[in-house]
Amino acid sequence: MTTSPATPALKRTGSLKRRQTITAYTFLAIPLIFFLVVRFLPTFVALRLSLYDWNILKEVQPYVGGKNYSRLIQDGIFGKALVNTALYTIIGVPAQIVIGLIVALLLGKIRALQGVFRALYFAPYVTPIVAAAWVWQWLFSPQFGPVNTFLIWLHIPPQSFLTSPSQALATTAALVVWQNLGFQVVLFLAGLAAIPSTFYEAAEIDGASGSQSFWKITLPLLNPTIVFSVVTGTISYLQLFTQVVNLNFTDQGGPLGSTMTVALYIYQMAFGRFQTGYASAITVVLFAIILVITLLQLRFLTKRVNY
Repeated sequence: MTTSPATPALKRTGSLKRRQTITAYTFLAIPLIFFLVVRFLPTFVALRLSLYDWNILKEVQPYVGGKNYSRLIQDGIFGKALVNTALYTIIGVPAQIVIGLIVALLLGKIRALQGVFRALYFAPYVTPIVAAAWVWQWLFSPQFGPVNTFLIWLHIPPQSFLTSPSQALATTAALVVWQNLGFQVVLFLAGLAAIPSTFYEAAEIDGASGSQSFWKITLPLLNPTIVFSVVTGTISYLQLFTQVVNLNFTDQGGPLGSTMTVALYIYQMAFGRFQTGYASAITVVLFAIILVITLLQLRFLTKRVNY
């Protein structure tokens, strides 16, 4: 029996592929292990702590089962925080996507100083959140804020904004939208640049108007970008914390709990009242809410586009 001359070459090729595969999985294993340790391990620890009346000031941490979860049903502050978090998401996510897309479309038509305008819109996103919140607090100050000064100049009564239960949440949401707008603009600029110009040329030849091209070409082909923006934006708003804490530092979550979020309530229960077990139960519920909403968004928003 004779061996084909190609056999050693095939063996060498197979051995090389195996080595490349092993090397690839080895390098992938490092970030995967890091991700599992940093992300999933704390989740399981929180799930375990949620079953105990865990308090760092106590020597004994009794097992309470599902009592922390049943307590959530009767907790009016948690219910208020959950509603506020939903309102932040409902207001903020559509606003920053719509405004970001409009700005990106306008910037796409500008040729002069395009980089300057992009930098100006992106600057708030890279500004430290704490600094932006304190500046925003000064702008909307009832006593000496420029916004109220401008309203008085227009013969409009000054508004309470951050100290009014009916206006504080919208003012906080406006800060988050303003700060995230630059990221949305850059995201949509990249999505628009990826759309082949031949589609618009063909639509123009067929006599399509600008609005028709937008609804039939631009918007469908931006679906992956929009889905990414919706998912990441929703997760960000559901975890909203830093802006709320620093925008009204002396009354975090106020006035009268009107700006309280679930993440802030977790912080207050864990590090203010040292009720770690109850805070862990809230964390688990928030994790489940984010997971379910994310899966639903990916399921119903993602559309397959055929070129």
